[in-house]
Amino acid sequence: MDFIELHLGSYIISHGYDKNNNEKIVHIPADNFAKKLIAVSRIKSLSDKYILTDYVDGRWIYWEYKEDFEDVKKLLNA
Repeated sequence: MDFIELHLGSYIISHGYDKNNNEKIVHIPADNFAKKLIAVSRIKSLSDKYILTDYVDGRWIYWEYKEDFEDVKKLLNA
């Protein structure tokens, strides 16, 4: 299994959608960024601020990351 190392901070957990198709989310703020390993197989998408990954029980988690978008893109393409 391949991993990438990133500095992750605040995150948003998506618990799915309600009956009106509104996303149910919980925002968890963080004071600092922490170094973490992420399994590449869990990554769904990357934006200039968030990396979206699988979470438990079919949920998704949007992690705020510290690195530069282009650097993360290079890590994923390596």
